[in-house]
Amino acid sequence: MIERILIVDDDAALSRSLQLQLGAKGIAADVAGTAAGGIVAVETEAPDLVLLDINLPDGDGLSVMKQIVKQCPDVPVVIVTARQDMAATIKAMQSGAFDYIRKPFDIDDVMLVIEKLGRRGPQSKTGGTTAGDAAPPRELVGAAPKMLDVLKQVGLLSRSRVSVLIRGESGTGKELVARALHEASCPCEPFLAINCSAVVPTLMESELFGHEKGAFTGADRKKIGKLEFAGKGTVFFDEIGDMEIDLQAKLLRVLQEKEFERVGGTEALTFKARVVCATHRNLKVMVADRKFREDLLYRIAVSELELPPLRERPGDIRLLVQHFLAKLGTELHKRVDNVDGVAMRELNKYHWPGNVRELENVLARAVALSRSSTLVADDFALPNKSVAGGASVENAGVSLADAEKIHIEKVLSSTGWNITRTAQLLEISPTTLRKKISDYALQKR
Repeated sequence: MIERILIVDDDAALSRSLQLQLGAKGIAADVAGTAAGGIVAVETEAPDLVLLDINLPDGDGLSVMKQIVKQCPDVPVVIVTARQDMAATIKAMQSGAFDYIRKPFDIDDVMLVIEKLGRRGPQSKTGGTTAGDAAPPRELVGAAPKMLDVLKQVGLLSRSRVSVLIRGESGTGKELVARALHEASCPCEPFLAINCSAVVPTLMESELFGHEKGAFTGADRKKIGKLEFAGKGTVFFDEIGDMEIDLQAKLLRVLQEKEFERVGGTEALTFKARVVCATHRNLKVMVADRKFREDLLYRIAVSELELPPLRERPGDIRLLVQHFLAKLGTELHKRVDNVDGVAMRELNKYHWPGNVRELENVLARAVALSRSSTLVADDFALPNKSVAGGASVENAGVSLADAEKIHIEKVLSSTGWNITRTAQLLEISPTTLRKKISDYALQKR
């Protein structure tokens, strides 16, 4: 039962407004405008919940939270901030925050947190291992609630070593999430990425387990596999749904027994790494179709993260544009730091089937070809602008997947099924194109 809340925030107007609204709901609220005042108030007022601003005039909110967690481990702390900061979100959840909310917020957001606490029930609060001076995770840009929820879960999952399955469409940033999880939990250990759709199936076993000298024709020396090289780090299986069924059985044994052998070897090697997998496929459907092992799915999906497609978080497009322009300016040694209003409206209207990766590619081309520091609508070669805006009569009422299938079929037909040329026109890799041809069961007519 939440009867008293402590608000630690130097925004006096916000604190007072929240104090009055909470009072109207029968909840007492104390206010502290500094880090030092907040620490004292936690001891003297014994609050049931602390709302803690991350930026305080005399200290860092994360440092204050660590002191509160240490002194009063049973008092839940909710971090509050107005900044888009992936690293801070992850560290807050990793260090013991109950939740993380963005400004501006209102009384409903606070009541939602109280409701979550009520569902949690009485339990001891344990602080996780802090990240310390670890290198900041690769930036996952986004202020949408779904993206913020992903960052919270990354922070919570970094406390343990459970297997994680990241689901989402191609281009949504699944590997970035995997790297963020790795860097938040074991940044000093290796991160090994394996693209299950890009490695030739006959070589995949040697790639994973390594091999002994003479294990097969051409094996003229011993090779250390990625599972062994990863040590206590992270092994990331990208597009796990494309792994051959017989290799799935061997990976399952590794996850069950926590050991493996090199190809042609007899020595049992201990597997200590964390496994993170990603897929754009529906693995449950593949299990029903006997294309993916159900027991392996249970092993790799102890916890799941769902990445939203870019079309479901249009408010993040401007943030992503700013991020990529800064990044591309450094990479291309070219200053392009603005997008005019008309061009930004075009970017917001487009449906982005390739998600964040497609947005980055479109911006890279525009920056490379631009002649000024401001990008305009003509700098963006967006395909099917009318479809993006929803005004296409031909594809009206068609699902996004069907629209993509129709478009790929048309481009394949126009190039005479030239895979390389079609991939260039669609701005995707030939491997991705072949995968989509298989997914949509497209056939040359």
